Amino acid sequence: MKGELFHGSTREIKGDKLLPKQADDLEENPENLHKAVYATDIKEMAIAMAIISCKGVNYSSLDFKKKPFGIIYEGWPEQKYIYLYYLPSETFKQEGGFGHQYYSSKPVKPSKVEKLRVEDYISLVRESTDLERKKFFEKYKQ
Repeated sequence: MKGELFHGSTREIKGDKLLPKQADDLEENPENLHKAVYATDIKEMAIAMAIISCKGVNYSSLDFKKKPFGIIYEGWPEQKYIYLYYLPSETFKQEGGFGHQYYSSKPVKPSKVEKLRVEDYISLVRESTDLERKKFFEKYKQ
């Protein structure tokens, strides 16, 4: 694969590389079970992922099919800034049923990092509806 991928994070990396880590996934999707650096080829998706991972957000998910991408079931972002990493795609493999998710089991040095204000991108996430919240907590909070 050629081109650039994106990784959103709530914090700035220490050192010069993103290190592989285990993804947090309540559904334990097979594509998220690798200890890896995860990325997407959709810039806004990476930003939404960082926002729903912010301090203050207790439960959230991504809807890969439509905007806004992030759904927040409990809490709301309390951070002012997130980070968007531009990553070279050479060490990444495409994963699973979602055609825009990639992973690298090797550390990855970003080609560029942007510090973004959460409030400038908050339209990429939304609060869940009452019905979505009810279904989510019935499924995951027992």
